[in-house]
Amino acid sequence: MNDPEYDGGLTAQFDNPGENKPVGSGWVAQQWNPAVRERYQALLKALAEKFDGKVYGVNLPETAIDLDPKHEPKGYSCDAYFEGEMANLAFARKAFAKSMVVQYVNFWPCEWENDHNYIGRLFDFAAKNNIGLGGPDIVPNRKAQMKNSYPFFNKYKGKLAYVGMAVQEPTLTYKNPATKKPFTKAEFTAFAGDYLGANVIFWSTATPWLKK
Repeated sequence: MNDPEYDGGLTAQFDNPGENKPVGSGWVAQQWNPAVRERYQALLKALAEKFDGKVYGVNLPETAIDLDPKHEPKGYSCDAYFEGEMANLAFARKAFAKSMVVQYVNFWPCEWENDHNYIGRLFDFAAKNNIGLGGPDIVPNRKAQMKNSYPFFNKYKGKLAYVGMAVQEPTLTYKNPATKKPFTKAEFTAFAGDYLGANVIFWSTATPWLKK
């Protein structure tokens, strides 16, 4: 965070997770910075040397980031971020020869309906390189996701090495438009399995039915 070559290493991001939630903020590693990316890949290499084959898989962070458009960091562009993330994914696949490699994908900055072919290229690369894909949220038929990653999960159903989807705390706040009630376990699992082709669902510890 202090060496000049890394430009701080981190950039603030802004998000509005789920429904009925205040706007939150967080941080994202500057993967578009070659120096930051080199250190990150060194970490992946070190982890693979110790844990490859001992863990079932390694899960790379979701593709979506939300930066302040008025204060974009040095060297950032949507293309640079995409290329950096793809380079990390390719490196992880090479480093972890035995364990599963999974990339979470939901949205790419600057893209809507694959108009930059970011999501299209990622799914094609994953299918050809034994890479699993997943996502941080299962929200049945939600418009934003249906305009981005969801149709690709459906298109590549049965063609990916692994599909792991999550139901996180914000996901639980969404309501089924038809019932006006939060989605049920059956609704989550049906959409995840039938449409998205999920092999696994990661449930938040806040999930009501886990407490029964």
